[in-house]
Amino acid sequence: MSGRASRDWRHGIGTLIFASPVYRLTLGGRTPAALALAPPDPWPGDATRGTALLNGVFGFDGEVLRGGAIAWYPAGMSEHWLAALHGFDWLRDLRAVGGDAARRRARELVDDWSAHAQNWHAIAWRPDVLATRLFAWLGQYEFFCASADDEYRQRYLKSLAQQGRHLARVLPGGGVGEPLIVALKGLIAAGLALPDRTAWADQGLRLLERECARQLLPDGGHLSRNPATQVAVLRHLVDTRGVLLAAGRDVPHFLIAAIERTAPFLRMMRHGDGGLALFNGADEGEGWLIDMLLAQADARGRPTLSAPHSGYERLVNSRTLVLVDTGPPPPPGLDRDAHASALAFEMSVGKERIIVNCGAHAAGADGWAEVQRASAAHSTLIVDDTNSAELLPGGGFGRQPSDVSATRDESDGSIWLDASHDGYALPFGLIHRRRLFLDAAGDDLRGEDTLVRTGGAVRPPHGYAIRFHLHPSVQASLVQNGAAALLRLPSGAGWRLRTQGGTLSLAESIYLGHAGEMRRSEQVVVSGALSGEGADEAISVKWALQRIAQKA
Repeated sequence: MSGRASRDWRHGIGTLIFASPVYRLTLGGRTPAALALAPPDPWPGDATRGTALLNGVFGFDGEVLRGGAIAWYPAGMSEHWLAALHGFDWLRDLRAVGGDAARRRARELVDDWSAHAQNWHAIAWRPDVLATRLFAWLGQYEFFCASADDEYRQRYLKSLAQQGRHLARVLPGGGVGEPLIVALKGLIAAGLALPDRTAWADQGLRLLERECARQLLPDGGHLSRNPATQVAVLRHLVDTRGVLLAAGRDVPHFLIAAIERTAPFLRMMRHGDGGLALFNGADEGEGWLIDMLLAQADARGRPTLSAPHSGYERLVNSRTLVLVDTGPPPPPGLDRDAHASALAFEMSVGKERIIVNCGAHAAGADGWAEVQRASAAHSTLIVDDTNSAELLPGGGFGRQPSDVSATRDESDGSIWLDASHDGYALPFGLIHRRRLFLDAAGDDLRGEDTLVRTGGAVRPPHGYAIRFHLHPSVQASLVQNGAAALLRLPSGAGWRLRTQGGTLSLAESIYLGHAGEMRRSEQVVVSGALSGEGADEAISVKWALQRIAQKA
């Protein structure tokens, strides 16, 4: 039996057991009289979202449910929305509103969950969701529970203890990636917050040390290659350190080292506006919140420039920044939401983004998630409108690049990058090679995209397209009789994109840089035909993005 089949079998058996009426009885035990610790929660809430919650509006990542009385399992809502609802992270939004009404609303919702959603459910009791709920209930204790009557606090503590027992029982439970790290954070917090449960904390720390070694690469990147996941993992590590310090426990060396490694990589994946680059399922995030996270992490390392294990390169001169995807897809199990973005790049100047990828839509949104994972949604070269890695319907990849490489050189302040991938070798017998050059002044980014024949094509290729997706704030127009594109930034600065080879055109695009928000944008496309025979190089297209000198 394969590892995945074995996990599926165990999960199926576990589902039958946990869903049985008898299982709830096994979670019984002594209810603690009080918390041993109320873990700190330094993260701010959103008062606007909190006010909506007060009015019975539950909105998560673009999905909204309206109604006065809460329904914990409403029909028609996505798994992602249900996980957010049952995770209770939104308690801090009510805290941000403040006052007795918000406190009562938080208290009512926690109590209502304990009364009506306590029985096991595949989403509500999923380890990462359960752990998020535990951490939220504990972190917001002073806000909504400390002033409650004794009877309420006993119901709250009883539910905490039951949930903690289940979490300790099922972990690691075949979990992978960031969801397992958040589950371990919740177990550690519960073990230190509830009296006589330090064994849970010890169990969580042992597993967390193992997962840090497995999931965090030597250059500090997370195995998922998703910048948003990088933010989440660093936040979980910082939260765990905060709980340990509040409990008077020594912070283990592995945790200190993990924070020190992940913070510089996170800095690498930010643009000048403070938001994240849009690779492998990430949206921009909130720049101010990332600033706060890095301040809390207290890790002083400078942004990583080259991350060969994670597969990213950062080219920066003056105020011009270029980020390039030079890695293969993440491994199975962590590739569900990853993108077919081989050799895609993004470019910004100061706080203004110019060249972008299209981003990622919220999970469960009508077909958009798969569209945004496609190679055509990225600023890279595409052959015959075929993805560089085959997207499977349920997430993850089939055919994919097996050899993705990058060589970097710097001289006199200028930077050269030479990268390639073989994602088109099997279907078309082609290797895509992308060379980039950024001059020392940051005024001239030059590229050359080459398709090299390897033979053994399943079918002959017919055409290619090199896409340069533009941020919605950038205005584009064709100039020089269609031989170049003029890109105008909000600041008034201009950049000219010229090509040698292929036909240049403008097309519509979509930008999903913020959760739940879809914006129209444009893209510059360089396209042309491919022949199945001839020289070693099927095509070679040179292009240049150059700053236009502003008149005095």
